[in-house]
Amino acid sequence: MEWQRGEFAISTDRSRLQIGAIHKFLSEESYWAKERTLERTETAIKNSLPFGVYRGENQIGFARVVTDYATFAYLGDVFILDEFRGKGLSKWLMQTVLSHPDLQGFRRWILATADAHGLYEQFGFSALKVPERWMEKSAPNAY
Repeated sequence: MEWQRGEFAISTDRSRLQIGAIHKFLSEESYWAKERTLERTETAIKNSLPFGVYRGENQIGFARVVTDYATFAYLGDVFILDEFRGKGLSKWLMQTVLSHPDLQGFRRWILATADAHGLYEQFGFSALKVPERWMEKSAPNAY
């Protein structure tokens, strides 16, 4: 699927993804995927529903959804390159992801963020309502 807004496009077409550009941002600029290997990035994308953000043919943003397509979705690896921030692209990306026809009717969406709470709150996300029911198994040195 593809959505157009002026000179920008969002697409779920895997053939348009610029894996090198995605990996470069995630492994060098993000706080959450520093030093992630290219192989792990490729595997993560392969096993997710990816959304690429483009200006012309150049990829300038990304998000991916991990889901069972029935009850639950995890939103991850969301970014817009610095030089394209402030143009409403993050909001448009979120609107596009959350309105995708294959991602409707879930009981729960989750995500993790250190610095974008304000963005996600605009789309109904909040801190865990009952955090004592949630657990995690963390492997900080996995990559």
